[in-house]
Amino acid sequence: MASTDKSPGSTPAKGSEQTPGEAMTAGQHVIDKSAQMVQSLKPIKQMSQHACSFAIFSHDMSRQIETHHYCHRLKEDFLQCAVYDSDDKDTRLRGVEYIISYELYETLSPEEQKLWHSHAYEIKSGMLVHPRVPEMVGMPELESLAKTYGKFWCTWQVDRGNRLPMGAPALMMSPQAVKPGVVRPDLVHERDVKYNISTEDIKKSRVEIAEPEWINPMADYWKQHGKGFAIDIDTTEMKLRAPFP
Repeated sequence: MASTDKSPGSTPAKGSEQTPGEAMTAGQHVIDKSAQMVQSLKPIKQMSQHACSFAIFSHDMSRQIETHHYCHRLKEDFLQCAVYDSDDKDTRLRGVEYIISYELYETLSPEEQKLWHSHAYEIKSGMLVHPRVPEMVGMPELESLAKTYGKFWCTWQVDRGNRLPMGAPALMMSPQAVKPGVVRPDLVHERDVKYNISTEDIKKSRVEIAEPEWINPMADYWKQHGKGFAIDIDTTEMKLRAPFP
């Protein structure tokens, strides 16, 4: 089983809904509301921004998806994001992205650096937007993000028809100015219509955002080497701890 499989097998569920399973009962809604009243849900409440962008599968860059990142900044140099396929209430969790500053990225080993992508083009080109947030309000965050690197694992390959999260996670890459990293115009147009924005106008408004002085060539590995990454799942012997005396 690999992240490159066209399909890891038919979804073991019946029905026509995009996500299988029975509708939530009134009793389950009561349980959930009661839990919300007494639990803090502190990690979720720290999510302070919603960014919409696009991502490309590292092992098959003809596959491109719209992504919605709900992010929590743990440190000035580190964000963690839950990635969904839309901003609707019934959206599906597609994966997770970690975002680090260029200073932290430079501390990584070369092998680890290969798994990360740069964000400068994604910001400058208008591919990444903060829906419903005026550009000037979001500009400080955009200027910060332009100098960061991200590592995004997709755990639910909805675009290949999976109605459940199946198979191995897939490493994702960011949009770039060269093929095959250029986002399809139809995806951009669909996003623009949805939010009543113009990606082209947004791009023009970001001309003054400073680009990094240098983007490490180990990032966006496919650009220099024409190679992507995939995960294979193998069976291995378990390492058992010795019993306590």
